[in-house]
Amino acid sequence: MGAATTRVRGGRRGLPWLALGLWVVLLAVAGPFAAKLGDVQHNRATDYLPASADSTQVARLQDRLPGGQTTELVLVYRRASGLTAADRATAGEQVDALAHRHTLTGGRTPQGIPSADGTTLMYPVTSNEPGTDEKKRDAFVDDVRSIVHDTGGLSVDVGGPAALATDASGVYKSLGGPLLYTTVAVVAILLILIYRSPLLWLVPLVVAGVADFLAQAAAYTLNQAFGTAVTGASTGMMTILVFGAGTDYALLLVSRYREELRRHERPYDAMRAALRGCGLAVLASAGTVAAGLLCLLAADLNSSRGMGPLGTVGVLCALVAMLTLLPAVLVLLGRRLFWPLIPAYGSTPKVRRSLFAAMGSSAGRRPLTVLASGAALLGVLALGALNLPGPLKQVDTFVDRPDSVTAMQTVAKAFPEQSAQPIEILTPAGRADAALATIRGTKGVAGARQGRTGGGWTEITVTASAPPQSAAETATIKALRHRLDGSRVGGPSAQQLDLADTSARDRLVVVPIVLLSVLLILIVLLRSLVAPLLLVVAVVAVWGAALGLGGLVFEPLFGFHGTDPGLGLLSFVFLVALGVDYGIFLMHRMREESLRGLEPAAAALTALRTTGGVIASAGLVLAATFAVLTNMGLVQLVELGFVIAVGVLLDTFLVRTYLVTSASVALGRKVWWPGPLSRTPDAASAERAPQPVG
Repeated sequence: MGAATTRVRGGRRGLPWLALGLWVVLLAVAGPFAAKLGDVQHNRATDYLPASADSTQVARLQDRLPGGQTTELVLVYRRASGLTAADRATAGEQVDALAHRHTLTGGRTPQGIPSADGTTLMYPVTSNEPGTDEKKRDAFVDDVRSIVHDTGGLSVDVGGPAALATDASGVYKSLGGPLLYTTVAVVAILLILIYRSPLLWLVPLVVAGVADFLAQAAAYTLNQAFGTAVTGASTGMMTILVFGAGTDYALLLVSRYREELRRHERPYDAMRAALRGCGLAVLASAGTVAAGLLCLLAADLNSSRGMGPLGTVGVLCALVAMLTLLPAVLVLLGRRLFWPLIPAYGSTPKVRRSLFAAMGSSAGRRPLTVLASGAALLGVLALGALNLPGPLKQVDTFVDRPDSVTAMQTVAKAFPEQSAQPIEILTPAGRADAALATIRGTKGVAGARQGRTGGGWTEITVTASAPPQSAAETATIKALRHRLDGSRVGGPSAQQLDLADTSARDRLVVVPIVLLSVLLILIVLLRSLVAPLLLVVAVVAVWGAALGLGGLVFEPLFGFHGTDPGLGLLSFVFLVALGVDYGIFLMHRMREESLRGLEPAAAALTALRTTGGVIASAGLVLAATFAVLTNMGLVQLVELGFVIAVGVLLDTFLVRTYLVTSASVALGRKVWWPGPLSRTPDAASAERAPQPVG
């Protein structure tokens, strides 16, 4: 018997080493795939546009025309005091050098268009040389910028769709390194403050890094197997989810493991108890996030639909790493990892009046008052959403104004009578002449010329009389789409219009699916209808309040002149999926305490006291990881990072601690309706219970 027990214990001690060995093999296999993720990342317009929109069809059809996709630039020469003859000669020489070095459309040197006030000279430049290759496009734009340069007070800026795309691509490419390093640094600092240990913080961070590496390999595999779109935004969001959600799971596990080390002599036994205690909550949490993100597959917007699978991959890789690799490493390193606050076997932690105990007491004394006050506060904050600025224009997408934006703004002021961004139309080749006549007769069209023909389509380039993305130009695009039957209308402005329309459609489709899927998971986990409804209503209220705070600061404080059309949907999906996490942690512990016999109010307060600290720590880490996005160079990323970070903080310190606890105390057993915990213990059972003697 003793020998058998020794063998079993020896085998159990070998499980952590086995898990560690399997992870080494897994990483060795995943290495080559992870290294290739950057090769399949694209930030072309078609990778972000709606899948079925006119502008997407135009971009794809243009790839098939002779010469492939056209790269369009605008060179803008300007002298505030007025251009001189020498300035015009300098501009001509630089443009000649450009035409000599590169193959331009039509084989002709571009001709300058002077502004009415004589301060600006604009050269439209088009080339099919780069084709659809992003690297060639960026190299072409960079070379053009090296050829044309400021001279003696004559300024020159390179703008146009290709220059804007190159500058945006530069920001997305920079996400990989700076985003990862900043995220790691932020998480490391917070873990050091939370654990107050010189060693412990490093383990969850390294495991999260391993999970991110595995997620990159999985994302590449998804792309190769199913053609999943991989963009700078989606890979950046995947990294944030791995470190944010993964660290949350680690905090919950380590907190429970520390508790169990005081009850169990051997670290292996303590870890088994910890996994039994919080493993289900972590699984349910990750499952909820994954289910919410997968709902993005119902979106028509390419960028949103691609972000769903990649975000899911990140969360699942974080889950697997935190439930297998992290426990193995913690067990192998033993108690000394917690130095200097080592949890000794049989010891009792110091009982201190915690912040969350105090918050729980106030919520327990006046639950209805606290609930009404918190709900009113969230409602008032949500009103700020009415102050959100209108749709984000392409020239307003950068936090810092690059060369391309300066060029477009200069053109808009110097040439108010025409747009600097073309409207691209593809019409059946047999109807080209009739289409051209219809286009020229449409209100708001300043000019139109026929372009390439191939594959049964003819390209027509249209110049609008109104500035890009203005109400007048939008009306012109809509009129062209209405009048041109069988044609496709695209171009940068049409892409932004389709982006806004599709985002509105996606919200109507995806939001109900997310709510339903999350609700079903919560019902299965909590075996109740009331508690899941409570959690879902709470996270929706948080989303509204976070958007409202965005409306109060985006334009007045940050100076943003627009809101990204996808902000509402993406912030909703992330806040609902991630916000329910903390509700699961709290309600799962509350249910556990209720099963042990505590009354509903006592169970709610005990759950808050025991999980409040770890939920607060997890919320701070998750909010900080999303706040990293506010340091990126694109307005849409800053807005998304701000709304999610603020929403997580509201959820952590207001909704979970006060509102959910207050509602649970006020509802009592009804919070578990119609499950067994909702029923009052049988009076007859109480009568049969042993009576005290003496």
